[in-house]
Amino acid sequence: MADQTRLEIDEGIATLTLDRPDKLNAYTLEMGEEVTAAFRALRDDPAVRVVVVTGAGRGFCAGVDLDALRAHQAGGEPAPGEPKLGEEDFLRKLPLEIASYPKPVIAAINGAAIGVGVTMILPFDLRIAAEGAKLGLTFARLKLLPGLGATHLLPRLVGRARARDLVLTARKVTAAEALEMGLVDRVVPGAELLETAREVARGLAEIEPEVLAAAKAALDFGAGHDMEASMRNEERASAELRKALASAERKARS
Repeated sequence: MADQTRLEIDEGIATLTLDRPDKLNAYTLEMGEEVTAAFRALRDDPAVRVVVVTGAGRGFCAGVDLDALRAHQAGGEPAPGEPKLGEEDFLRKLPLEIASYPKPVIAAINGAAIGVGVTMILPFDLRIAAEGAKLGLTFARLKLLPGLGATHLLPRLVGRARARDLVLTARKVTAAEALEMGLVDRVVPGAELLETAREVARGLAEIEPEVLAAAKAALDFGAGHDMEASMRNEERASAELRKALASAERKARS
């Protein structure tokens, strides 16, 4: 049973809410396990076409829970059968799973996104922030390095110079500055955030899942290859997509 997240599914949209509002949704091992389990379950759920992740209360995720971090740094042992903080699937496996996730994933950043609150959303497809949100990669102040593939993803989103600025200074930026540098894709009034995210999600949900999955895979391929290789891949992927759509149509008729 989930205690630190909430999951709601409606109109093909799964809304996963980080649910520790009294702690600004600070990250714990338990939260990471719940988020990981939810993403894995939603991946294969035919009723879900889009995933939206947001936070309860005033914050999106205020970084790692400092009590849990201090216990980890002091050498505290986890409960039997549980991984240590920093060795859980959320940190070691989920970023790779989301990077190849077949369904669109949207972050609705309702408030402070600090540390892991930023790195967790870097592999997402879209990041929509409320006007009052602040984002910061403050790991250096905790004597830590960014994880979850952030050293790979962040420079590709904002450029090497800005990535160095954000990580080395550990400063927090406003939603408007995050938009200007490409860290988020849209900024909307806070009262409109969830409805905006859901409106985008509803539009995505109207498109065949096979098309969206193929488009995501093709874009990922193109980002890592030259134009000629990307064009050959587009031709292959388009042929495979036509076959997949025809197969889905036959199944729907039968």
